[in-house]
Amino acid sequence: MSGSAKAMGAMTVGTLVVVTAYTAALGSNGWLWFGWVVLGLLTIGTMAAKDS
Repeated sequence: MSGSAKAMGAMTVGTLVVVTAYTAALGSNGWLWFGWVVLGLLTIGTMAAKDS
């Protein structure tokens, strides 16, 4: 796995922590979760492309 894929994975996990903390503190925001899902899908796509 390349460095950029690892960085993107770390950013996805970090973003999950931030979105979860925001939801716990201030309530759910659908756009934040939607953005996290899109980021997760992009990360998975990047990792899959690097492996092939």
